[in-house]
Amino acid sequence: MLNLCPSDRSSPASMSELVDNFGREVTYLRMSVTDRCDFRCVYCMSEQMTFLPRPQILSLEELLAIGRAFVGLGVRRIRLTGGEPLVRRNLLWLVERLAQLPGLDELTLTTNGSQLARLAGPLASAGVRRLNISLDTLRPERFRALTRVGELSRVLAGIEAARAAGFERIKLNAVILRHRNDDEVVELVRFARDRALDIAFIEEMPLGQMRQDERALELQPSRAIRTALARHWPLLPTPEETGGPARYYRMPDSDIRVGFISPHSQNFCHSCNRVRLTAAGRLLLCLGQEHSVDLRAIVRQPAGAAALPKAIRGAMAIKPEGHSFDPAGTTQIVRFMNLTGG
Repeated sequence: MLNLCPSDRSSPASMSELVDNFGREVTYLRMSVTDRCDFRCVYCMSEQMTFLPRPQILSLEELLAIGRAFVGLGVRRIRLTGGEPLVRRNLLWLVERLAQLPGLDELTLTTNGSQLARLAGPLASAGVRRLNISLDTLRPERFRALTRVGELSRVLAGIEAARAAGFERIKLNAVILRHRNDDEVVELVRFARDRALDIAFIEEMPLGQMRQDERALELQPSRAIRTALARHWPLLPTPEETGGPARYYRMPDSDIRVGFISPHSQNFCHSCNRVRLTAAGRLLLCLGQEHSVDLRAIVRQPAGAAALPKAIRGAMAIKPEGHSFDPAGTTQIVRFMNLTGG
C-alpha cells in the first residue's frame, strides 16, 4: 500500500528538473485515468472496443503518487484525460488531492461533456480550473454518426452546466474531418462566440487501425479551416498560449480565442513541453512515437513511490525530437486515442 498521507508531499522545485536531450523543459503532464468511454467516436476507437482488464488500470492512489512525483520534479500543469475521465468511479477523490499539490499551478480536464450536467459543479469545487469539452458538430444526427452512441442534447446540457459552474475558462475542441463536418466550422465558431467559449480545431491524429487512403481523404488541414473562417471574421494571431500545442487567434469583436492544433500541417514538436501517462501506467514521451517507460511496474513495487522520480528523470533521455505523422504514408501508431490518453 502506498503511503499517501498529507505530510508525504514533495516540495515544489523552482524550475522543472525534466529536460530532454533537445533542451525542452517538460512542465505539463496529460494523465489518463481510464481507457473507457461512453462514446465510440470514429477517430478515437473501434466500434467494438475491447477495454483493458481493471487490474491493469492504475488505481486512484497510484495516479496520485505519480502526479505527486511529477509535480515534485517541476511539472506545473496536469490535465486529466481518458477515454472519458468522468466515467471513472470516485474521480473527485483524485481531483481534490491533485489540486492541493504544492507547486501545481493548474489542474484541467478534457471531457466529452456527457456527464457534465451532474459533475460540472463538483469538479469546479474540487479544484479543476479549466475545462476542454469535445464538440465536433451541432447536428444531432451527425453527432450520433460521429460518436456512434452519443446524444447531442446531453452534451449541450453539460456545456450549460459548465458555464454556470465558474471555471476560469472553457474551451470547445472540434476534430474536423473532410466531408463529415468540415461544413460546420463557421457554425461552431458562432456557437462559441454566443457563449463566450474558446474553441480549438484539431487535425485528426493518425492513431489506431485505419486504411491510410481513408485518413488522407478525411484530413482537413488547419489552413483550410482558417480560410473558411476568415470569410466571416478577421483572425488576428496572438502569442497567447495555454501550455498545449494550439496556436491561437483573436477576432476584433469578440473576447474568445480560436485555436488550431495542427500535428500534420504545422508541426509543434520543437516546443513540446508535455508527456502522457496512459491509464495503464505507460509514460509516453511522444504522442506519435512508441518511446515509453512502464511506471505501473515501478509504482507497484513495495517502495514504488520513492522510486518514481528517478525513473521519470531517466525517461527524459528517450523523449524523441518529434513525431512522424504522415496520413498518406505507411507510418501508423496502432493504438487508439482512448488508449493513449486524449
